[in-house]
Amino acid sequence: MRTFAGIPEEYADYMNAQIILQSIPFDGTSTWGKGADRGFEAFLDAAANMELYDIETGTEVYHKGIHLPKRWSNFSSPEAMFEQVYAKTQELLKTDKYLTFFGGEHSISIGIIKAFHETYDNITVLQLDAHADLRPTYGGTPYNHACALYNASQHCNLIQVGIRSMDQSERDNMDLAKTYFAHEMSHTDNWVDRSIDQMTEQVYITLDLDVFDPSIMPATGTPEPGGLDWYTLTNYLKKVFEKKNVVGFDIVELAPIAQFHAPQFLAAKLYYKMLSYKFK
Repeated sequence: MRTFAGIPEEYADYMNAQIILQSIPFDGTSTWGKGADRGFEAFLDAAANMELYDIETGTEVYHKGIHLPKRWSNFSSPEAMFEQVYAKTQELLKTDKYLTFFGGEHSISIGIIKAFHETYDNITVLQLDAHADLRPTYGGTPYNHACALYNASQHCNLIQVGIRSMDQSERDNMDLAKTYFAHEMSHTDNWVDRSIDQMTEQVYITLDLDVFDPSIMPATGTPEPGGLDWYTLTNYLKKVFEKKNVVGFDIVELAPIAQFHAPQFLAAKLYYKMLSYKFK
């Protein structure tokens, strides 16, 4: 039985685990760098070499239990992927588990977020991303990675952080008062408290790894210069988890680079850090 970070099976068993880590290895609409469907395996390989004591929080959050269900796969189209992810997330939301997801490309988040906003009233979606992802359709489908947050923009309190690449047309679907562009964030830290004040009590986080600067996270489909560094992002996440009820999250767009392990190790540490903030 393979477990997250090699934790003992007693902490990975479904009945004992408080946390679900669901893999969705879909990479069907990416338009440049491919490989996000291989991200989860690389992530698990890196996690197996990670220390399980978090120095910052003084915790070993794996004791809460992290279960790896069978991955969701065999998607015949973006539409089929959306329908399966949406339906299966609805089922998971009926359990008493804390739900986390790992992509795959960012389109996997569309069905997840739809299920969450139908379950939680007045939910905030916090998008950490280089790209706006607000196109209603792209490449002939509304379930393209470039459309990942369009539905959320229509039904949720969407807050976008780290944005530094978009099409002009996406401004029509963007709430500029709740959009934090990377070039503006670089000059001040007032965006931290301001964005948190705009959140409702219940928050879902969707984190595209290209929110990081490619100097530390080059293994994404479309790495954009000018991204966040490790401590800027983790310090922000810590505040969000402290001040709000983060009801779940996903991490997407890890496209491994052969013989280069640092990006997937960052992703593994980030995932574990987010759990440490949630349960500390």
